[in-house]
Amino acid sequence: MEEVEIPQYFLCPISLQIMKDPVTTVTGITYDRQSIEQWLLMADKNTTTCPVTKQSLPRDIELLTPNHMLGRLIRSWTIGNAENGIEQIPSPKYPMNKSHVIRLIRQVNNRELYVEALRKMGNMVSENEKNKKCLNEAGVIKAMVCFILRSFKEGKLIVGIEEALRIFHLVWSPTHDNKQVVKENHDLIEAILWILKREMINNNNNQVVIIKTHAIMVLKNVISVSSSNLLSSLTPEFFQEMLNILRKNSKTKVSQQATKAALHVLIDACSRGRNRLKMIELGAIFELIELELSNNEKRVTELVFCLLLHLCSLADGRAELLKHAAGIVVVSKRILRISSATDDSAIQILGLISKFSATKEVLIEMLRVGAVSKLCMVIQADCKAFIKKKAMEILRAHSNVWSNSPCVQIYLLTRYPGQ
Repeated sequence: MEEVEIPQYFLCPISLQIMKDPVTTVTGITYDRQSIEQWLLMADKNTTTCPVTKQSLPRDIELLTPNHMLGRLIRSWTIGNAENGIEQIPSPKYPMNKSHVIRLIRQVNNRELYVEALRKMGNMVSENEKNKKCLNEAGVIKAMVCFILRSFKEGKLIVGIEEALRIFHLVWSPTHDNKQVVKENHDLIEAILWILKREMINNNNNQVVIIKTHAIMVLKNVISVSSSNLLSSLTPEFFQEMLNILRKNSKTKVSQQATKAALHVLIDACSRGRNRLKMIELGAIFELIELELSNNEKRVTELVFCLLLHLCSLADGRAELLKHAAGIVVVSKRILRISSATDDSAIQILGLISKFSATKEVLIEMLRVGAVSKLCMVIQADCKAFIKKKAMEILRAHSNVWSNSPCVQIYLLTRYPGQ
């Protein structure tokens, strides 16, 4: 194969490779976009210079001008030399500008153009972070909320709802404008709940899972910034649907992403005390324990224990935990096995039980299933000091019941007298 000589001006002065996306700086030198953007990113803020001319160079990548003429020449040359082993270079995809996004948002309201507009915005989201930022600044969150509400009011999942939910979740950031759109939006909560409850007979199972996963991810974003007024208005039906998601996913293992999102929603809703009682009355404690019994993912366990701690702050929650045959077992077994966050939540749960629900039967049960042994192990393990201190307090509080057990050494209760 004949060796091909590459024109020198096709090569980036930084990478010395053929430029895929040539851009020209204010100093007049052309570089490959990826190389010069990386150079600007890594350079010192006060001494950014042009690699070739050594002149001062602004760090703002928006000042890089695409060299379309050179780009066309390079692409034409690579096509002409493809048979000589030269890799062809596709036309670069440029970040969309705000005016273009605004046109697409307007098209979402047009019943003839909205499907294609959503598809284009979905592609933009997938390309790069700049596009996400551009979409956000143009007000795409408000547009997606309006689209979701339109589907809800029409009583059918109109074509494009999956893309609209996906765009919302991927573009979302808790800016002031976005918060204003969703924080008091009761209709949006109702619309998402409606999507989650729908039986989508005409869709295949994979599509149903995707749509509902996107919906719960959107709900997670919304609840995280919702006002106390909106959180206080959440209905038992709402919490029942969240628990349904946990139950279904614990059995099918279909979407861990949806499981984690549902747990986040419930944790955020716990900021209102009445919501905790609603969850407990609907059997949340039982569902969480059952979920944890079949779970093998660290992050899910951390979220489960965080939520259990919230619910066990109420007497009804502790009572429900103690009713479950595996309640204390699950809590104690996870200590020292998952993470420091799980240890903290688990020890606090045992602390609440030992302080407020410590009947003789409960204390004997803690001893029987190994909870007391695990507390002793915590004191000796390489744990954070406050976790050790909490474990010591629990052991001391009931030393009269547990001291005769072989697993409790008296020295463990006196080893750290200053704590």
